[in-house]
Amino acid sequence: MQGTVDGFSYGLVTPLVAYLMACLGGALGLRCTTRSMLVAQSWRPGWLALGSAAIGSGIWTMHFVAMMGFTVRGTPIHYDKAMTFASLAVAIVMVGVGVFIVGYRGARGTALFTGGTITGLGIASMHYLGMASMRLDGKLEYNTFTVGISVAIAMCAATAALWAAGQVRGFLWSVGASLVMGLAVSGMHYTGMAALDVHLHGTAAPTSGESPAALLAPMLVGPLAFLLLAGVVVMFDPLMVMGKPTGAPVEQKPGIPAHTHSAVHHSAHRLRFRPRRPVERSRSRTPQNR
Repeated sequence: MQGTVDGFSYGLVTPLVAYLMACLGGALGLRCTTRSMLVAQSWRPGWLALGSAAIGSGIWTMHFVAMMGFTVRGTPIHYDKAMTFASLAVAIVMVGVGVFIVGYRGARGTALFTGGTITGLGIASMHYLGMASMRLDGKLEYNTFTVGISVAIAMCAATAALWAAGQVRGFLWSVGASLVMGLAVSGMHYTGMAALDVHLHGTAAPTSGESPAALLAPMLVGPLAFLLLAGVVVMFDPLMVMGKPTGAPVEQKPGIPAHTHSAVHHSAHRLRFRPRRPVERSRSRTPQNR
């Protein structure tokens, strides 16, 4: 028996809140990625890890906020706790791999394509693993073509967002990129939901797992608290708001250590502006007439 699926049981409340969560996680993650490109090598892994966790938590929170408005007429929906936590871990790890690639290799060329692809696949994997955590008296089936479109949307959105993070053009640039990323992630989610068909068994057997209110509401507290904490870290870092380094970055040339390159550059600078001393004209030695 075909089940009637409703993804907007609370109207526009859950889609709007889910979109805001995706934008918040995207904004924090992109600013941390931008910040990692302006600091020393020793600080870069910390900022990239914080950005990965922010993006992963944001898209995971977006997904399950949207799922709180998802119902299937004729059967209650429960969630497997272990698989729900696993979807959060997959999101953070796979997004982290893509963010680290761009953070160390740059937001261009092969590195951008690879990082965006892995990050997009992480977003899609989180979505469908979260859908697999549902327990109901029925069977979930997906339209392959629509699923492919949703994965392509996730990959394009992740690539565009990482490219924007690598431009380092200020705070407003990253805000605009996060709004686009939130829209793309939300679009990917509801495109994936449009690919879903539910076939009910009609046995009325009790399903295992936790109800949405009992499981999702407490689980959302942790990621939301983390996003707020990450937001505080970003707000109190002045360089995060400016989006520009305090000094011009030193160009690193292959095969030349950083301190040697700086010394050579400094010496060349001193030689360039060294004042010239007046050259004394040598007196011509001519034999004196005796």
